[in-house]
Amino acid sequence: MRRVLIGTLLALVGAGAAQTYTNPVIAPVAADPAVIRDEDGTWYLYATQDRWDDGVEHYIPTFRSRDLVSWEFVGDVFRSPPSWKRQGFLWAPDVSVVDGVYHLYYSYSTWGDPNPCIGLARAPSPTGPWEDLGRPVFCSEDIGVRNSIDPFHHVAADGTRTLIWGSFNGIHAVALSPDGTEPAGEPVRIADTRFEAAYVIERDGYYYLLVSSGSCCEGASSSYATWVGRSESLLGPYVDDLGRSLRAGGGRLVLYRNDVWVGPGHVSVARDDAGDDWLVYHAIDPSRPHLRSGATRRPALIDRIEWVDGWPVVNGGEGPSADERPAPAVR
Repeated sequence: MRRVLIGTLLALVGAGAAQTYTNPVIAPVAADPAVIRDEDGTWYLYATQDRWDDGVEHYIPTFRSRDLVSWEFVGDVFRSPPSWKRQGFLWAPDVSVVDGVYHLYYSYSTWGDPNPCIGLARAPSPTGPWEDLGRPVFCSEDIGVRNSIDPFHHVAADGTRTLIWGSFNGIHAVALSPDGTEPAGEPVRIADTRFEAAYVIERDGYYYLLVSSGSCCEGASSSYATWVGRSESLLGPYVDDLGRSLRAGGGRLVLYRNDVWVGPGHVSVARDDAGDDWLVYHAIDPSRPHLRSGATRRPALIDRIEWVDGWPVVNGGEGPSADERPAPAVR
């Protein structure tokens, strides 16, 4: 993949757009980030529920940016958790647009929850107002998959919808009803029990399945890492560069810890105006691993993806960047 030269980048960025950046781009926390771009060119990022260092509980906080670098907090999806589940936290949202309507799928779970669920809220704009479905799309007991969290909503060119999800009990996919509110088939397992946090990007005739493994939330000891496999079909089989299946021990490493950042993972992908793909994810500064609440401090980072021989490479394989870098190209 071609490199974006500084001169080209400066020609592309518009007034007010960042020309360089240094990670993180959102602090103190924006865990499990999901990114989407609106028709006017603005990016929106949605993150897991957290109590920030301001002491306020944020139920799926929402941020916006014109350049993927400078982000503004614009509010929370919910004022309080939906009432259809007795208790739980709102984790790992995923956002997509179908026929002009924004669809936000989210996890509703507690740690060790025997029956976690996936919910859905919809809105006419990326900032809401959001209307919750008022019931789960499905729960673990409904679908027969333990720990059913971390949804990813795929919409095919013909409008066919598929939900991909899972957390350390296999990554699964299931067809959804035309309105996206319930399963319309049987789940298919596409990756093994090492993984969670699935995200699919389509490129050059392949589906790339990005997944995370390890511990997300153990402060400086977090072992999260990001892996990838690819397939010519959305439902797999996904294999790595050595032909090993992600259903049986395979996977090509994309992001791992380094001396500055640990636990990089739970990714989404944004494409800039030069056609470059950017990995958006969270990671942990081991020198500042916790929020005041005691929860793991997981700010949001970005790094450009280089496509090398058909595979995504970030920072030359050296882990999350920590130095000043050219910013995404924005017209």
